[in-house]
Amino acid sequence: MKANARDARAKLDRPSADCRLYLFHGPDTSAAADLAARLATAIGADAERIDLDGATLKNDPARLADEAASLSLFGTTRYIRVSPAGEESLDAFTTLLAADRAGNPVIALAPTIKSTAKILKLAVDSRHALAVACYEPSQQESEAIAATLAREAGLRPTGDSARRLVAAAGGDRAVIQREVEKLALYLDAAPDRPADLDDAALDAVGADLGDAEMTRLVTAVIEGNSAALGHELGRLDEAGVSPIPWLRQLARRLIALADMRGDIDRGGEVGAVLKRHRVFFREEAATARALRRWSPAMLTRALERVRTAERAVMASATAGRVLADHEVLAITHAVERRG
Repeated sequence: MKANARDARAKLDRPSADCRLYLFHGPDTSAAADLAARLATAIGADAERIDLDGATLKNDPARLADEAASLSLFGTTRYIRVSPAGEESLDAFTTLLAADRAGNPVIALAPTIKSTAKILKLAVDSRHALAVACYEPSQQESEAIAATLAREAGLRPTGDSARRLVAAAGGDRAVIQREVEKLALYLDAAPDRPADLDDAALDAVGADLGDAEMTRLVTAVIEGNSAALGHELGRLDEAGVSPIPWLRQLARRLIALADMRGDIDRGGEVGAVLKRHRVFFREEAATARALRRWSPAMLTRALERVRTAERAVMASATAGRVLADHEVLAITHAVERRG
């Protein structure tokens, strides 16, 4: 079966016992993560989570069905999360859907697969699976989402506050939610005591993105230069710069590389792809090197880690800055080891 992100929410809030595989695909990793978290909440707050990835399933296709049929060690519900998932997971998904029983649902995140992917066709054609397409919303749709989240928290958007929320969050629904929660707390707003959300409130406590160019830090991560990255992190930390701007700048760079990598994997010539994506001529050589070095799986995992770090920074009572530094250092070391 298949559904879009909007129509899937009702199915995710009340997961069917017959559905064994939930496949979230498409380039909007934020929406996919949000829907996966929504489903996990519906499965149970105390559910045991088993994490696997496509490479593991490729080497051991039977493991997924075994995990889905196993009982929790703690007597609670359980589910399996596969991230990232790709065509290498086809045998594992096929075995899962053909098994006699599978009591534990599987949540699979596959942001880089094509619309012709075999795992997508398998999920769409099976009555035991739900394929959910996650695509980036338009600017208008993003602003409508931001306005809805604000109203649910007791905030009345005024002027262009919804647009500013979207811009500050880089279009990430989870970050928009965090911004809304922070603003509602600042304005002492709630559904039963609404307050106006205006520019003054956003200026006071909103994430200060501006148009900050964190080019050197982003370049250090993409090129796997941990020495340069350490210097840039120290410089920005000493200046008191929030990690939010450079995390979002890095996320945009990873998304752009993933789009170009997808075009190349579909047969595009590197030079033509760079031109089509309007890469500045002085950056073409560095971008071409990055496309040779970064695999689709690496890009997917790195973007997921950047988004996770950003949410940690936005959350209260966490060592967000330390977590952000740790995540980008880990990403950079992985690229450095790849050579």
